[in-house]
Amino acid sequence: MNYYENRESINRVQTDHYVKINNRKNLEISGVKEVDSFDNEEFLLETVMGYLIVRGQNLQLKNLDVGEGNVVIKGKIYELSYVDEHQQEKAKGFFSKLFR
Repeated sequence: MNYYENRESINRVQTDHYVKINNRKNLEISGVKEVDSFDNEEFLLETVMGYLIVRGQNLQLKNLDVGEGNVVIKGKIYELSYVDEHQQEKAKGFFSKLFR
């Protein structure tokens, strides 16, 4: 495998994004760039597809693989929502005020 093939596979991994929920208790997410904030009721994640808000009860960060961009959250999942580009700054501002 040459240098360019390696670079292509790395870029492909970083742009893939999936969300898998098992019984509303176990949430696996790939393509996560950064975990902006979290508590036991809400997570704000920056993914390759935009900001993702996860809401629920007794949420816990069970696994964070920064290199691969994978996150596993456990707890009771109530809601998943993506924030549009126009709403990203509004969402970050809201959450940053909330967690100061």
